[in-house]
Amino acid sequence: MAFLDRARRVQDEFDGRLRNVGHGKYGRILRMARRPTSEEYVKVLQVTWLGAILIGLTGFALYIFFSQAGPWLWSNYFAGL
Repeated sequence: MAFLDRARRVQDEFDGRLRNVGHGKYGRILRMARRPTSEEYVKVLQVTWLGAILIGLTGFALYIFFSQAGPWLWSNYFAGL
């Protein structure tokens, strides 16, 4: 029975934390929060995708540059070091 008692205690502690979510430091923020409109949601998705694409293209451009220009730079400039 020790396992069941321990599981019940853990569950009770977890439930106690959930009961206090709206009353602590972040309670006011959670009470003021609202569901975004469809326009806001679409705008957030567009900005997120744009950022992901820009980061991906930058990484791909650096990869291509260093895979093509890297051997040439190494052989011409850094071979004498």
